[in-house]
Amino acid sequence: MIFQEYGDPGKPVVFLIHGGGLSNWMWKPQIDALQQQYYIITPILDGHGEENQVIYDSISRSAGQIIAYINENFGGKVFAICGLSVGAQITAEILSRVNGIAKKAVMESALVIPSKIMAAMTKPTLNLSFFLVKKRWFAKLQAKQMYLPDSMFEDYFCDSAGMSKESMINLMTDNASYSIPKNLENTTADVLVLCGEQEYGMMKKSALLLHQKLKHSTLKTVPGCGHGVSLKFPGLYLDLMKNLFLSERALESEQNK
Repeated sequence: MIFQEYGDPGKPVVFLIHGGGLSNWMWKPQIDALQQQYYIITPILDGHGEENQVIYDSISRSAGQIIAYINENFGGKVFAICGLSVGAQITAEILSRVNGIAKKAVMESALVIPSKIMAAMTKPTLNLSFFLVKKRWFAKLQAKQMYLPDSMFEDYFCDSAGMSKESMINLMTDNASYSIPKNLENTTADVLVLCGEQEYGMMKKSALLLHQKLKHSTLKTVPGCGHGVSLKFPGLYLDLMKNLFLSERALESEQNK
């Protein structure tokens, strides 16, 4: 896993974990807007982007890698961890393993209701259709479904075409098999649970289940959007992030009076 850093190391640390099949370039609007006030860390997951020569293993392994990095570089604690899709599942896994590792978290489109059928179908389906990921026309269809702006398409096409079949099988199987991890409900982090109103039913049920499990959480369903609020509405996503982040600072200021 590669970790790229932006901003002033003296500022509060915010991790942004990209979704499956994407890379840290998806966070460019957020990096540009936040790096003056926060120290932004964007992991590039194994199997993705510049790290595509390493086979993606699992949500569990990815969470362990990020926890180790936080322990080594930030004394075991950061201000916030935010993730999209698989990145949100990794966020949930991190929070469940180390209580107090983050004050704030955003879980966007985290699937936590396992589907044995989807998991079982992944390998045979990809064995038949994997050649499509190297086709430009297919990449354009996928990019449209994820609301990727035109400015990000070339990065997406290059990275998706470079991803190995083994990494993709592991990624999709693990994603479909994931359930709410043990001890997640004990986290002290303030969590924004986010999903698009047009997402499929299991994703919306997952968002509600996470909200019900997490004591300090807010559920936000965004109209006019499916999977990828942070990509389709980066301005709205930033506003929601800032509201979450600044509520902590306001509370701290009040307590310090």
